[in-house]
Amino acid sequence: MYPHSLIRLAAAAALLLAAMGSHAEPKPNQVAGTWNLVAATVESDGVISHPYGPEPRGRLVFTPDLHFVEFLHDPRIPRFQSNQRGGGTDAENRAVMAGSLALYGRYTVDEQGNFSGNTVEGSSFPNWTGDVRTTRELRMEVEGERMIESFQRPGGAKVSLVFERAR
Repeated sequence: MYPHSLIRLAAAAALLLAAMGSHAEPKPNQVAGTWNLVAATVESDGVISHPYGPEPRGRLVFTPDLHFVEFLHDPRIPRFQSNQRGGGTDAENRAVMAGSLALYGRYTVDEQGNFSGNTVEGSSFPNWTGDVRTTRELRMEVEGERMIESFQRPGGAKVSLVFERAR
């Protein structure tokens, strides 16, 4: 090889390395962590309700390896008189179903580290199991130490859940 060819080759390699190094690294996962539910509302035909009571409780965990677990509940749900999980009355079982929700699965983030969708692998509301949701159906927007989850139910009701990052 001629000396000028080596110089050109070295220059091309330096340019290639510089170009590779100039690509921005993906931003950190903005939703990863543990979040506590602080507010939950459903708005339907201009009427706002609180599906998990006036002081809802719950937790949403996004793991760094892209799994999630969400549990929401109304802390006012009465205890079962029988003290047996499978021994609730019809009214007790209805109160639990109406006042709680649990689901888990996998999620994705975009190159900016923002939530971009999820797949529900299991849910206490079985109709959601297997659902794949993108940001068209479900939004998770992080604003500092708060995250707002929002989606619209098939009947048109708008759901808004507000979480704060756990400390």
